[in-house]
Amino acid sequence: MRLAPAFRPRLGSEAMSDATPFAQVLGRAALRIWADMPRDVQEHLFEDAVAGDEALRQSLAVYLHDHHPRTAHPAKPTATA
Repeated sequence: MRLAPAFRPRLGSEAMSDATPFAQVLGRAALRIWADMPRDVQEHLFEDAVAGDEALRQSLAVYLHDHHPRTAHPAKPTATA
């Protein structure tokens, strides 16, 4: 469900301040249903949310992995005899 860049409108700073309450409720809803989202939607939302901020990327990844088992990396295989 990738959206073409032309169809991803960006809000200006004035419109963004008007959207803050909506962003908060949508953000909370996204966190509640994160594990139920298809992987490609999770990735798209994550990439848009962190937008090149490496510190935020790391913090959000840790949070999501700690709170949503489906997004956690699988355990490393162990050697079998």
